[in-house]
Amino acid sequence: MAEIIPFDQRQGQLWFNGRMIDWTDAKIHVLNHGLHYASCVFEGERMYNGRIYKLEEHTARLFTSAQIMGMTIPYTEAEISAACIQACEVHGFKDAYIRPVAWRGSEMMAVAAQQTKVHVAVAAWQWGSYFDPKEKMKGIRLDVSRWKRPAPDTAPTAAKASGLYMICTISKHEAESKGYADAMMFDYRGYVAEATGANIFFVHDGALHTPIADCFLNGITRKSVIELAKARQIPVHEKHIGRSELDGFTECFIVGSAAEVTPVSEIGPWRFRPGQITETLMTAYHDDVNRPVSQVKLAKAS
Repeated sequence: MAEIIPFDQRQGQLWFNGRMIDWTDAKIHVLNHGLHYASCVFEGERMYNGRIYKLEEHTARLFTSAQIMGMTIPYTEAEISAACIQACEVHGFKDAYIRPVAWRGSEMMAVAAQQTKVHVAVAAWQWGSYFDPKEKMKGIRLDVSRWKRPAPDTAPTAAKASGLYMICTISKHEAESKGYADAMMFDYRGYVAEATGANIFFVHDGALHTPIADCFLNGITRKSVIELAKARQIPVHEKHIGRSELDGFTECFIVGSAAEVTPVSEIGPWRFRPGQITETLMTAYHDDVNRPVSQVKLAKAS
């Protein structure tokens, strides 16, 4: 097993409150509101061939998440997008994972924190496949989580907020302890929701079926894959999916900035076989994220 280097001991620099600092100097106090009360929002982005995929969309979602949490980010969207690029350039990265994060600081330590400063940092590091590449191509195995995604009137489900990932960590740890790669979660109504950090798609009779994102994050990769499918005349049905429907699907895959497009072979008692549509969209997504910067600029201009 490869040696694990703790993130607080890595070398290099990252963007912290408006300037680049040494990686090991990026410290916060233990009495920090973001730590104690989960007043923290973040993004997960990937750079391919020197271009951060959907950078502007990720930055806009960071600001939307902060607004939902009642936090005002003290920088412009343009400044945060530039910081994401700078966090990669300082290391000479052309392929990387980028993590912008905003959180309330240590001025107040109580549920109410109206006078607390909002801090922002952006770090980048090299990170390959989210799942074991050998297992990924065969289709990963998912457990069925005992936790449910909450109703939108009980949690800020439209925000990419740290507190919402608590049950995801529990679910993934429990799945891994059983030999699974990840877990699928149902929502508070009993409909299929998502994996612990990725949206989910199914295939039936040549069409895609994916849960309506009404109580979990409508992922940027999810929206990209839907666009890629429609451009290839693959029908897409966004719908509530009950347990009984899982028997009728032949293919399954999950999508996300970290997971990219990953085939699924098993979810608890349900079995799937990675097939043509999954392979088509894996290839389409790979080609889309790896498009040269010149092609992207030309597409935007047209």
